[in-house]
Amino acid sequence: MAAAAPPPPPTAAPEPNMVPETSPIGHPLFSRIRLATPLDVPFIHKLIHQMAVFERLTHLFSATESNLSSSLFTSPPFKSFTVFLLEVSRSPFPTTTLPPSSPDFTPLLKTHNLDLPIEDPESYNFTPDMLNDVVVAGFVLFFPNYSSFLAKPGFYIEDIFVREPYRRKGLGSMLLTAVAKQAVKMGYGRVEWVVLDWNANAIRFYEQMGAQILQEWRVCRLAGDALQAFDNVNI
Repeated sequence: MAAAAPPPPPTAAPEPNMVPETSPIGHPLFSRIRLATPLDVPFIHKLIHQMAVFERLTHLFSATESNLSSSLFTSPPFKSFTVFLLEVSRSPFPTTTLPPSSPDFTPLLKTHNLDLPIEDPESYNFTPDMLNDVVVAGFVLFFPNYSSFLAKPGFYIEDIFVREPYRRKGLGSMLLTAVAKQAVKMGYGRVEWVVLDWNANAIRFYEQMGAQILQEWRVCRLAGDALQAFDNVNI
């Protein structure tokens, strides 16, 4: 009589609580940069006000949602004033429901693995999509300028701002990188902006991003009554 075949080796029992290699570590934060639309004006207005508070310049703040709506979205993106909106979520952004995009810009997505969850006590004021747990975390407003020395257009960044709970997470560099990449894509010569001299953290951040701080230049501005006075000046 033939010997019975040996029994198959036992199947190893799965280890409890095993985490797949593809699972995020810690507390994942999903971010998206997209073109703003007129529907985003209430959030843009709140962001500009928070920026004015941070920069100690609320005495200069007079923007309203109405005049932002009438002035920001009068031309195609990148031809005049353009706003990139930074959104974050605790869940991945579904690529099948991205907002309509310009032919010149595809929304940028990134995952950040954080050690601790972010506490945002004002999230209810910055939530355009309650169902998908999306929160507006920052923005950058920019428009074309021109360098006669380079004989090329460029971008001037008027505002770049990340809300306090989301700073030091790599989100500011995402916003600046998005503008710089768009400038390169369009063949532009440079990107410029100004920074307050007391904001050492911002200066250090911009230098780390490769920006040159031009100490020999000063900002000149005509505004308010000084500007209006020119209405009565004969040339």
